Amino acid sequence: MPAPRNDLKGALAAGQLQRGLWLNLDSPLTAEIAGRAGFDWCLIDGEHGPWDPAGIRNQLIALENTGTNAVLRVPVAEDWILKQALDLGVQTVLVPMVNSVAEAEAVVRACRYPPDGVRGMGAAVARAGAYGNIPDYAASANDEICILVQAESRAAMADLEGIASVDGVDGVFIGPADLGADMGYRDALDAPELWAEIERGIGVIREAGKSPGIIVFGDDAEAQMVEWGVTFLGVGSDASLLAAALKKAAAPA
Repeated sequence: MPAPRNDLKGALAAGQLQRGLWLNLDSPLTAEIAGRAGFDWCLIDGEHGPWDPAGIRNQLIALENTGTNAVLRVPVAEDWILKQALDLGVQTVLVPMVNSVAEAEAVVRACRYPPDGVRGMGAAVARAGAYGNIPDYAASANDEICILVQAESRAAMADLEGIASVDGVDGVFIGPADLGADMGYRDALDAPELWAEIERGIGVIREAGKSPGIIVFGDDAEAQMVEWGVTFLGVGSDASLLAAALKKAAAPA
């Protein structure tokens, strides 16, 4: 029995728009509700949410039978972190702050079993390999792992063509807030110069044959990103949507 097929990887490779939600609240209940809402994917955020493998496992289980693909953002591009993430059973990872070709290549190696990489051989006793019930997991897992790296600095944008061309990188996600801060627009994320650079970057990623990603808020911004060619599109987070709904409910009639 081989590793499960990664439908999100296949859809992105085919250039299909995949819309999703950030999960920051570390809640399996929220994950299950979001998974049943109709998104293509939900991203468990281990960078700006808790990096808690037990809590992440619970969210993955909550998403498993909803029909929504699970994505996990790790807090940092470290081999041992990526090993833990993949052993939890997630097949699509988003890796922040990848600033060079060398860093992107290192991420790919960390996500692949030898001889193509350095991922540790532990899935037989982990959720990824169904605790030994997927006997061919190690032989088939490399092909089903979807690797998305984040370009969110001037250095990354300068090396973007090379990063996007790395074999094994399925897509590049541009982080508007961190990129804007690095460009000097921390408090002016609507700066035309920032979005001109983002538009250029999306074009570079598409030219390399990879999936461009971003997160934006609002229908107009979403439509603009689709027009520019984004296919991995975040449209909000559980935390921000809950906060907005509660504020609206608390406001006087």
